[in-house]
Amino acid sequence: MRRLLAISVIATLVGGCTGVDAGCEFEPTLTVLAAASLTEAFGRIGERFEVAGPCVHVRFSFGPSDGLATQILEGSPADVFASASPTWMDVVVEDGPGIQDRVDFARNSLVVITPADDTTTVRSLDDLANVGAKLVLAAEGVPAGDYAREILANAGITDGALANVVSNEEDVKGVVQKILLGEADAGIVYRTDVTEGVRSQVRTVEIPEDVNVIATYPIAVIASTENLDQAGAFVDFVLGDGQEILRSFGFLPAS
Repeated sequence: MRRLLAISVIATLVGGCTGVDAGCEFEPTLTVLAAASLTEAFGRIGERFEVAGPCVHVRFSFGPSDGLATQILEGSPADVFASASPTWMDVVVEDGPGIQDRVDFARNSLVVITPADDTTTVRSLDDLANVGAKLVLAAEGVPAGDYAREILANAGITDGALANVVSNEEDVKGVVQKILLGEADAGIVYRTDVTEGVRSQVRTVEIPEDVNVIATYPIAVIASTENLDQAGAFVDFVLGDGQEILRSFGFLPAS
């Protein structure tokens, strides 16, 4: 039923005008709050969605899922929320305006990254606990930071690795930037953060599967939205045509 509604909404929009330049009687702006790790993939999805439904404009706000959830709780305008962790979607359900049409749409794994020219300091996950190694993580509460600490615990190196932390970043993109600037020897990020733009500047160290964490990404329409049909159409687009785009950026299927 939701899929049929999405197709109906987009078809109506396409039938009503042939693009923004042609003029639209009503062009709602969807405000989509999305985890920082979705920046590149959702940017592409937004472009494709606007082409499919040219009388809808999508405005993204990317950041740490905990911070985005807090914005929603404080009343910031939002139509759709895409989180890198079910935890922060639960917070919006329990303490905020509530949600509709919640569904998991992607998963992600994590890797260690180091500066490309440093091939000796960190060669394995265990090396993060070596004396003198400088480690950068996303802060506690940020999904990438919590997942990273879970990995360290799974590997039995929490104390040594956390003693080496030189910076706790507000989101996972901040971790990447610290490595690109040479301000740390290693960081833990999502695999999808090793984008084409940074791939030549970092070296990837795999995390063993038995200690790695798979992040699950839920998306939902915010119950207080004034653009219910268009927000639902966006969610369904992510679940439909958006899946191929997500795969192209390295995300795993939701199940």
